[in-house]
Amino acid sequence: MTDATRDIERLKKLSVVCLALPEAVREDQGSHASFRVAKKVFAYYLNDHHSDGIVSICCKALPGDNERLIASNPRKFYMPAYIGPRGWVGLRLDRPTVDWSEVKELVHGSYMQTAPKRLLKLLEQA
Repeated sequence: MTDATRDIERLKKLSVVCLALPEAVREDQGSHASFRVAKKVFAYYLNDHHSDGIVSICCKALPGDNERLIASNPRKFYMPAYIGPRGWVGLRLDRPTVDWSEVKELVHGSYMQTAPKRLLKLLEQA
C-alpha cells in the first residue's frame, strides 16, 4: 500500500467516526481536513503539518488532559503547534497500530466540548 493510499484510508476511517456525530461536517484543506459542528472546529486531520512528518487527529481536551496524555505516551500523543497550548492534543495516526476506539473517544470528547446543547441532547437520547 502506498503512502497516498494509506492517507486516503486513514482520512476515510476518521471521517466515518467524525461524521457519525450530529450535524458534523468535513472541510478539506489540501492534505488536511477539519471537522466542524455549528461552524466550530472539533477536530483536525493533519498530514505533515508544517513539515513535521506526522499524520494525526487533533482534538480539544479537557483542561490538563492534553499534557497528561502526552506524558503518559509521548510516542502516541503530542502537543500540536499553535493549538496545543490552547488545550488541544494530537493523536498520531501514522503509528504501526492505531486504536480506533481511542480515536473515537477523543473525537467524541472534543465534540462534546464544541457542539451546541441541543445537539448534545440528541447524543444523550441515542
